Amino acid sequence: MPMTITEKILAAHAGKERVAPGELINARVDLVLGNDITAPVAIKEFNKIGAAGVFDRERIALVPDHFTPNKDIKSAEQSKSIREFAREHEIVNYFEVGSMGIEHCLLPEQGLVGPGDLVIGADSHTCTYGALGAFSTGMGSTDIAAAMAVGETWLKVPESIKFVFEGELQPWVGGKDLILRVIGDIGVDGALYRAMEFTGPTIEKLSMDGRFTMCNMAIEAGAKNGIVPPDQVTREYIEGRCKRPFNFYQSDPDAHYAKVYKYDATKIEPQVAFPHLPENSRAVSEAGKVDIDQSVIGSCTNGRIEDLRIAAKVLKGKKVHQNVRLIIFPGTQEIYLQALGEGLIEALVRAGAAVSTPTCGPCLGGHMGILAKGERCIATTNRNFVGRMGHPESEVYLSNPAVAAASAILGRIAGPWEVE
Repeated sequence: MPMTITEKILAAHAGKERVAPGELINARVDLVLGNDITAPVAIKEFNKIGAAGVFDRERIALVPDHFTPNKDIKSAEQSKSIREFAREHEIVNYFEVGSMGIEHCLLPEQGLVGPGDLVIGADSHTCTYGALGAFSTGMGSTDIAAAMAVGETWLKVPESIKFVFEGELQPWVGGKDLILRVIGDIGVDGALYRAMEFTGPTIEKLSMDGRFTMCNMAIEAGAKNGIVPPDQVTREYIEGRCKRPFNFYQSDPDAHYAKVYKYDATKIEPQVAFPHLPENSRAVSEAGKVDIDQSVIGSCTNGRIEDLRIAAKVLKGKKVHQNVRLIIFPGTQEIYLQALGEGLIEALVRAGAAVSTPTCGPCLGGHMGILAKGERCIATTNRNFVGRMGHPESEVYLSNPAVAAASAILGRIAGPWEVE
């Protein structure tokens, strides 16, 4: 029976020759992830079940990134509980402030996820790692507690939807625009509990950073996971980086898909998702005059080196509008250092941006960029729900880094060609 890449990975981890959509399986996990919001709950459940210890101290990753550096007493207590658990169980992949980064930027960078892996995390954007040809998905803290104890989880095998992109990308168009266009077409529940498989000549030419962005937002269409079949681009990224053996899986040519969508990438412009859902996307040329108070560039969606390069290219030699706050969040310390070495940070700061240590910060309305009543923000983050970044009467618009940078300069939502 032919299978998709998602089905093949799940079959391998369930010890089966084949699986089919709708089938319930028990599967071994390659990595279990928790952060400073979700891991404390998982730790409490872990202790309740009386587990003697973790299943593998090298296959658990704990990354305090949402409210760190700690913003208040409660967040400090949460981080403390993770720190103590990591010490007690000698967790190898615990990342403290100063070495940590935004989890979904950090784990691939550290070589903790590879093609063919099965990864679960107590964070919905764990689906990011599908960019490497892995099956990765978010789960609740109780499931994470059980997986930390026994190294297994249960899953219902999802149906797959294929998205085929052909043609050359226009200038200033990247992975963020492709995924926003898709979500705009199918809606925030258009891939509910399904695998979103991104393929085609356009994807084959897309950078790893662009692929991470696309898979990161699969959850915004309700998907169980997003995935890109691994290729030479993948291999170049993981060589010398991946810490475990890996497997390149590919979908069979005659594999069954619930739906197949085809796109001519040459016709896709930079996109902007209007409040209050990622599905409210439209071309930036159709945005009209929307004044902004804040621009945020970073997060697990667009906080990688390619994103900072694009932002610096737009901003270099220019100034942020006097009515706008521009906040930059590199995804990891390594990305921060690379941006320093390339002169990107200087260009951003001289333009008037505030550059932060890696943290999820404003993306979830955590800290370091909260919006007041009536304020508008354009952001390279992944969600623009009501109150997502602060006051329930504020507004968040989602875009790629080039649009966010150009908007910061002009004080309104704008295309990067307007400031060239």
